[in-house]
Amino acid sequence: MEYLRKNKRYAVFILSLALLLQGGALLAQDTRHLSLKEAIQLGLDNSKELKVSKAKVLEASAAVTEARNRQYPDVKISGSYLRVNKPNVDLKVSLGGSGNGSGGGEGSGGSQEISVSQAMYGIANASLPLFSGLRIRNGIESAKYLEKAAELDADKDRDDIIQNTIEAYYNLYKAKAAVKLVKENKKNAAQRVTDFANLEKNGLLARNDYLKAQLQESNVELALLDAENNEKIATFNLNLMLGIPENTQLELDESGMGAVPKIQSMEEWENIAINNRPDYLALQQRHEASKAGVKAAKGEYLPSLALTGGYIAAYVPNFLTITNAVNGGIGLSYDLSSLYKTGAKVKQAKARQEQVYWNSMQLNDGIRIQVHQAYQNYLESLKKIEVYKKAVEQAEENYRITKNKYDNALATTTDLLDADVAQLQADINYEYAKADAVIAYNKLYETAGLSQDNEQQNNQ
Repeated sequence: MEYLRKNKRYAVFILSLALLLQGGALLAQDTRHLSLKEAIQLGLDNSKELKVSKAKVLEASAAVTEARNRQYPDVKISGSYLRVNKPNVDLKVSLGGSGNGSGGGEGSGGSQEISVSQAMYGIANASLPLFSGLRIRNGIESAKYLEKAAELDADKDRDDIIQNTIEAYYNLYKAKAAVKLVKENKKNAAQRVTDFANLEKNGLLARNDYLKAQLQESNVELALLDAENNEKIATFNLNLMLGIPENTQLELDESGMGAVPKIQSMEEWENIAINNRPDYLALQQRHEASKAGVKAAKGEYLPSLALTGGYIAAYVPNFLTITNAVNGGIGLSYDLSSLYKTGAKVKQAKARQEQVYWNSMQLNDGIRIQVHQAYQNYLESLKKIEVYKKAVEQAEENYRITKNKYDNALATTTDLLDADVAQLQADINYEYAKADAVIAYNKLYETAGLSQDNEQQNNQ
């Protein structure tokens, strides 16, 4: 009796501990409903790549400011305090009277003993460029084009992030759909094994057919393990991409699945892409910047003109004091070496300009190829939806007919199990086709350089 009482207490303790652990697991795995619109916004907010792009835009903006600052005056201030030894000073000009009332002789010129132990001076210079071969103006123009190019690069990165988020979202949808369908099939397989077991016990079914049903149940269990593993991986990837805690279980919004939005013709999509692709527009901006760079390089052939001014003050005790020494004027400078050095710089600038031009032409061809491929992929995805929808209907009807035949001993167990597998595969293919169509549609928008996040929400 005491033994039973102790075992009962132990069993209660184990059950309580199991409930606590299960409750902790449920608390650790939060469930979150996530729409595609929210997923896209989280993807943009938490993208490290987009943060790098924004930093590049700030860098390009600072470069514009730096280029503009070159047209403002350069102001320099310098000064020194010096300790010196007792110098020997031999003046070649007269300092006037000796100061002691004695005249003649030694008082005019010659060497005099001067007591100097320190010296101080300060200099302030300012220079305002008036003309520098248009290098400053072209430098500002080039920096502006590069800033715009950086902004367009950021737009392209943003579109890529949106497309990656959409693909990850619907990959998770596909994984969840597979798990759901396989679980339903597993229930049917388990019930079939139970029914076959009863028939086999009563001698109404061959044991070989019973073993076939068990084998299919095992195969379905393996398929479920694989589907659940894919779902976990897809969930982890999406959570990591969106900055959501890794153990969060996601419930996806399935509204709008299977919708077939209308699209323009191939030619219209190509024109849209050429006019809207951020990477192509960025290359055009870089081409304009390279043209300004050629002009700036040629400007080194010309002289520079600047308005200059300055102030000098000096104090040498017992010897010299200078104040109010203001100077101003116009300075002209010309580097004669530019006659034979600038040519190479101009050639380099022209070579860069040509590289950007041919890169843009190459990208133009690439865009047309990408648009054509995305367009055909979307049309193919629509056809797959139609085909797989018919396949689902055909698989359901095939299973119904096979089941009737099997019940009337006109079909084998193998025929029944094959019909069941075909029905499951048709259902999975149909769900995959609907998700792939949404991905292909958004890929077409991303390829054309359109704002696909807003468009996507309009179609959901």
